[in-house]
Amino acid sequence: MRAEIISIGDELLIGQIINTNASWMAAELNKTGIRVSRVTAIGDNAEDINYALKTACEQNNIVLLTGGLGPTKDDKTKKILAEYFDSDMVFHEPTFEHIKTLFKARNFDLSALNRKQAEIPGKCMPLPNTNGTAPGMWFEKNGKVIVSMPGVPFEMQPMIKDEVIPRLQKKYKLPFIYHKTIMTHGLPESKLAERISNLENSLPEHIKLAYLPQPGIVRLRLSATGPDRKALEEEVNNYCRKFLKVIPELIFGYDDTTLEEVAGQLLKDKNLSISTAESCTGGYLAHLITSIPGSSGYYKGSVISYANEIKINELGVSPTDLETYGAVSRQVVEQMASGVRKKLDTDYSLSVSGIAGPDGGTDEKPVGTVWIALAGPEDVQSKLFHFGEHRQRNIRRSALAALDMLRLELDKTKKTC
Repeated sequence: MRAEIISIGDELLIGQIINTNASWMAAELNKTGIRVSRVTAIGDNAEDINYALKTACEQNNIVLLTGGLGPTKDDKTKKILAEYFDSDMVFHEPTFEHIKTLFKARNFDLSALNRKQAEIPGKCMPLPNTNGTAPGMWFEKNGKVIVSMPGVPFEMQPMIKDEVIPRLQKKYKLPFIYHKTIMTHGLPESKLAERISNLENSLPEHIKLAYLPQPGIVRLRLSATGPDRKALEEEVNNYCRKFLKVIPELIFGYDDTTLEEVAGQLLKDKNLSISTAESCTGGYLAHLITSIPGSSGYYKGSVISYANEIKINELGVSPTDLETYGAVSRQVVEQMASGVRKKLDTDYSLSVSGIAGPDGGTDEKPVGTVWIALAGPEDVQSKLFHFGEHRQRNIRRSALAALDMLRLELDKTKKTC
């Protein structure tokens, strides 16, 4: 079952607002087994709306429109739909009664424009708008369903959930779609694809694998379609376990799990504490750790040792080693980790020192060179990374790599789906 979302409004095309309606609607439709084939954003222009509507109806079973249903002159959707469906406008008394009740509750006066909102195309079935004045409009033509809704999110969302989706489920026999996302860290998309190629090739036709990369993380989304939701869940989770056997060290969680959540939970479960010493990340690692509720139970603090004198005076880094090896070196980053662990009296500590860019790189240490160290009760381990040339991505990837080092140290057993 294919659907297209048409978002109407000049404000979408000039960058004034982000089209959050379309992403929210697509997610809700997907849960019901309706696949969104395309999202179209157009302005408040009759010719563009007509063309988008005609094209969408030719290629999809369901077309959902949002926007352009207000009382002002720039709201043209209702009139265009009436012309498209060759329908006269009729006055809908229940809608007008709803508008009057709404305005009375808000102590507003009714105007002629508000009364006009109760006029709808005679060929549509009106959908109640519990949070606003403009009703939704349900049309059917040549076996297709076309629904027009307000663009205001808090009006559109209840209409989708309470009116549109139940009616679509009643009209069509819809399959189930089940998604499971495997969260990985440690390999770029291409290298990860090589590691899992055999398993990916063994997936049945009704289970699709999508690679969703972002700085430092690659999400693997398994999407399964079929008539039995429980059977789909069992089958997808079984494949999750197969992926876990192939790339056990790369998987840190599922769906919306974050590295900072996983690392924090491990520290909490083991009753351990952590501190950080940061140079190139400038406190971003501390920010990720403390973004988790309850992090005060395991996180003590940080030393932002951006300048070398702070590394020396606060963390006990050797001036000679700084001079000999440089701030971005194994020797210095290990001393940073040991120094902050001792200073803040924690079980573990993480330290980061690198060249975030865009300046400061050399032939020997180009931009993106980062050393990360983890100090614990028994030893200090460190690792060299080369992240690239983009400053903000380098900061993000450095902090995630540090958290993953901690995760791998604390979690010797892998969890299943």
